[in-house]
Amino acid sequence: MTFPLFSSPHSSLELQLLSLLRTRINLSDKYRMSYENLKKGFDGEWKLFKLLEKGLYADCIPLFGLRFEFNQTEFQIDSLLIFQGKIYLFEVKNFGGDYYVKEDKWYTVASGIEIRNPLHQLKRCELLFRQFLQQLGYNIQIESYIVYVNSEFFLYQAPFNQSLVFPNQLMRFVKKLNNNTGKISRKHKNLANQLAQRHIPRSSHERLPEYTYENLEKGIVCNGCHEFLTNLNQTSLRCINCGNKELVDHAVIRSVKEFHTLFPDRRITTTAIHEWCKIIESKKTIRRILKKNFTLVGSNRNAHFVFK
Repeated sequence: MTFPLFSSPHSSLELQLLSLLRTRINLSDKYRMSYENLKKGFDGEWKLFKLLEKGLYADCIPLFGLRFEFNQTEFQIDSLLIFQGKIYLFEVKNFGGDYYVKEDKWYTVASGIEIRNPLHQLKRCELLFRQFLQQLGYNIQIESYIVYVNSEFFLYQAPFNQSLVFPNQLMRFVKKLNNNTGKISRKHKNLANQLAQRHIPRSSHERLPEYTYENLEKGIVCNGCHEFLTNLNQTSLRCINCGNKELVDHAVIRSVKEFHTLFPDRRITTTAIHEWCKIIESKKTIRRILKKNFTLVGSNRNAHFVFK
């Protein structure tokens, strides 16, 4: 089975890259806003996940962060729960503030600007997903919901629509999910596996700034405040900005993963990682950490490391 990757929220590659780039280059306001929106959405998915983890005990398969293409149309599902006789599909919203509805149109109270009607988005996603399932040979009931997880969100003149779940309804909604008493079978696990296999890891709508190895600032970034680390001794690093401490080995391993995410085609070598980490003076230290935690491939000039 390949679906355990999707059994908890995972950040998209676009969010990972923007998160890594924002410290190493000066992102434009456009890309900073894109990062903030993606991060807020991901945090919302985690809020729902934690709520389900705590209160959901009915037998089901949870899947998070799936993206598919059907009839040359890409669509994304924040979360779904596969029960014995039904699939629950969730669109998670994590924004706060006041909104209102007028004649089937949604507006912000502060500015009066119209926003996209999320119920239209939900219906489109449900339709595509239903057709996608039928193509896979499954005819199963789907219930779709927009789940608002931010307690600071409020909707005036909210329509009477059972597809909307507001923050003060979340606990009752989880109790409703627990009314699904049937047991999942191998058929449901096979469906989850097929969905995981058909996931598209990169969106065609992905927008990233251009960057090169040369124009990125080198160094080890604090995993707490995301500032560059400067203070170190033989075994540990300390962030002078937030006080966070980290073992040198852990920081180097984390930096290797960041290097590989940003430059998947570049070889992981002692020299490359020594230059990337910058503040680790000894190449022997870098090589020791790489030999211990990665697999050495090749020899002499062709020697490099790969993930175990």
